[in-house]
Amino acid sequence: MRLSDFDYSLPEELIAQEPLEQRDASRMLVVNRPTQTFEDSKFELLPEYLRAGDVVVVNNTRVFPARLNGQREPSGGRVELLLTREVEPAVWEALVRPAHRLKIGARVRFGDSALSAEVVASLAKGLKVLRFEIPGGGDEEGRLVETLLNEHGQTPLPRYIHRPSGTSVADRERYQTVFAREKGAIAAPTAGMHFTPSVVSALHARQVGVVEITLHVGYGTFEPVRVDVVEQHQVASELFHVSEASAAAINETRAAGGRIIAVGTTTTRALESAVDRHGIIQAGGGETDLTITPGYNFRITDVLLTNFHLPRSSLLLLVAAFAGRDLTLDAYRHAVAALYRFYSYGDCMFVI
Repeated sequence: MRLSDFDYSLPEELIAQEPLEQRDASRMLVVNRPTQTFEDSKFELLPEYLRAGDVVVVNNTRVFPARLNGQREPSGGRVELLLTREVEPAVWEALVRPAHRLKIGARVRFGDSALSAEVVASLAKGLKVLRFEIPGGGDEEGRLVETLLNEHGQTPLPRYIHRPSGTSVADRERYQTVFAREKGAIAAPTAGMHFTPSVVSALHARQVGVVEITLHVGYGTFEPVRVDVVEQHQVASELFHVSEASAAAINETRAAGGRIIAVGTTTTRALESAVDRHGIIQAGGGETDLTITPGYNFRITDVLLTNFHLPRSSLLLLVAAFAGRDLTLDAYRHAVAALYRFYSYGDCMFVI
């Protein structure tokens, strides 16, 4: 398939710039695969679409303030870093702007901080490796990087949100899910952002389980697809983990005939990475570069809750693999016509 087969037209005004006041007030487009139809609904009604014995699987990763502003030494030119992965204490992979000005050996300082960073390697896809250092060195550099991020880092809001990156307390709270516990993501698992404690309570009241797993959203999730033939795209690896308790709950649900509802594309990738050829979820984790495109055979995911994604993105490819390309794009065209809100702070789609 060609990447151009996964395009659609979206008016700029439908890209949500702010979260709704109430998380669960989002609209929800229910897409029915067996009947090839869809209907407008509301996220707060999600429990009504589930039945006793189902399990909802959510991603409990937590976004950290991964965006840093610095200055090139000695020129003082502005540099923006988006830290994507900790390689070892005080050594990070990062997306850098402007990348062409930061060759190996270049240094970046951060205001009055004692820390500076040296570019020690250039990787594929524009990534750099930086080593953070303080004068005289020392074992505390890794701890000081965390302090630098907590004090000066910004919540890395997507570029299509046209306001200053998340320096506000509101963004630090709202660009997270209510399940966010395990720090390590540079972008939110946005399908989970609609949940509230009251929705979770309503799920429990219907005897629907809620299980947490972890996939730290990294560069792989939002990296542009740079090939024309979609089968040639390879998602960069991301870290995931499934606990013994979560694996047991999911496997017991499947054995009893319940459905596995994946909340988001990141949860789907983690689940499909953790399932064996017999359809059993294995506890543990590691790195996954699983790339899901149309033609993929889903082994554990029965139902998908997901936000609306960018045209020609790997996330849209995954949804099309689950729902079918034609039904997915028909649903997107309906969502545009019905003025749904799109992308991270937008509405959602429930594919059954």
